[in-house]
Amino acid sequence: MSKKNHALFLLSLIILVSCNSKDKSLEFALQSITVDDIKGRISILASDDFLGRAPATIGEEKTINYLAEQFKQIGLKPANGDSYFQEVSLVKLTADHSMKLDVRGGKRNLSLAFSDDFIGGTPQISELVQIDNSDIIFVGYGINSPENNWNDYKGLDVKGKTVLMLVNDPGYATSDSTLFTGKAMTIYGRWTYKFEEAARQGAKAAIIIHETGAAAYPWAVVQNSWSGPKLYLVGNELSKSNLQLQSWVTTESAKKLFESAGMDYDKITASAAKRGFTPINMNLKASIRFKNKVDYTKSNNVAAVWPGSDKSDEYIIYTAHWDHFGVNPAFKGDSILNGAVDNATGTAALLEIAEAFTKLPKNQNRSILFLAVTCEEQGLLGSEFYAENPLFPLNKTVGVINMDALNIFGKTKDMTIISLGNSGLDDYAVAVLKKYGRYASPDPTPEKGGYFRSDHFSFAKVGVPTLYLSKGIDDVEHGKKWGLGESEKWIMANYHKPSDNYEPDKWKFDGMIEDIKVYFEIGYNLSIKE
Repeated sequence: MSKKNHALFLLSLIILVSCNSKDKSLEFALQSITVDDIKGRISILASDDFLGRAPATIGEEKTINYLAEQFKQIGLKPANGDSYFQEVSLVKLTADHSMKLDVRGGKRNLSLAFSDDFIGGTPQISELVQIDNSDIIFVGYGINSPENNWNDYKGLDVKGKTVLMLVNDPGYATSDSTLFTGKAMTIYGRWTYKFEEAARQGAKAAIIIHETGAAAYPWAVVQNSWSGPKLYLVGNELSKSNLQLQSWVTTESAKKLFESAGMDYDKITASAAKRGFTPINMNLKASIRFKNKVDYTKSNNVAAVWPGSDKSDEYIIYTAHWDHFGVNPAFKGDSILNGAVDNATGTAALLEIAEAFTKLPKNQNRSILFLAVTCEEQGLLGSEFYAENPLFPLNKTVGVINMDALNIFGKTKDMTIISLGNSGLDDYAVAVLKKYGRYASPDPTPEKGGYFRSDHFSFAKVGVPTLYLSKGIDDVEHGKKWGLGESEKWIMANYHKPSDNYEPDKWKFDGMIEDIKVYFEIGYNLSIKE
């Protein structure tokens, strides 16, 4: 054998041994991710003992203590000095549910009842909210987007007035790819943006018209999300504005408003999706008065770190939100919103993946931060707080991998990358999925705005590479149509409702386990990359 061939042989042998060694090391870690483990952790997090895991409650105390103890037992270090907790300062606002939204000036007077007809509250730190005879202006979609050459507020002064608007954006309504991004929701379609823009414009009240398709969930989800106390970060911009009321109305209530104003609801809302739409003064007056209880409180992100070796000052973050909606007495019978799928599954996976990293024969190059965040259900507040107050520098954060509501339906040939193509981390997911004989698919329902609805978005906004990899729909046994249908049925029946319970006899765990292994391996590959 020539020297050259001998050298090539040795190099090939080294690579082969290295690859085999890596595979064996990886396999040992992957084998630690088991059905029994994930079942045990979900059953605890989704149990009635945790009282629905609402922030700033006894349920939070039980949840975060459990997570901290688990991280400690696994062998992870506290990420915040000697503490596993990152305290998040909040203001809790509880509006009086006896309020009514009165509308006068039209063909007939309307008095809209809280919850059944409209729902909402105030972002103001005030014990009394009162709005008298505020002009109602229909502002279409309530969007001001220079890059899309769209401004529903152009030439309009809404200071002191009530703006009424549609949910989602014009692209959804028309499926016109030249409007925004067509069917796929943009940030301008999100309810959070609409309230924020109304506040920037100086409006006194902002009302979003709920439509199930455009919102991506039924009215019951809005009721459940807005009927309890609302939490805000202390010092948030909304509380500094003049916006006194942020609320939703049902489609039926909105139609009554338009009818009272002598206007055709379908015709006018359709015109709102066309360029050149002009806001409409409805010649109606809105009034509301309610008491508002103000409490300052705190919640906690739970943060644990598994140190790296030669690049230990660089970090990969796994995120999952631990919070849900607690106990809602408005529900008869079962009033605990356990949030088993959303997001006891993702939180349990956080623990599983953390344990898997400790099973590696040697530490990976980069450090891994496991971040269980609070207040996702309140508007991504916990992840927003971390992004603004990072425990480790964001410029040393290589990427964020987010897990929210894992697969309970069985194995799939694919996994969904929400907003596929937006991040360099997509390639890591594609490579790992290929190893498992699977493929990455784009969001099958981009009109729902999933990219803006989970905690990775807080990091994406500040420039950190993110990956929101979600369950697939191409079911191994039944195919895509069935997979998407099952997911849609579950959302309509259980999303943000007490029926989101842990049901081990109904759930299939094989797909969930394989997905968790994919999450782990993506982070592992990212952690050892030079």
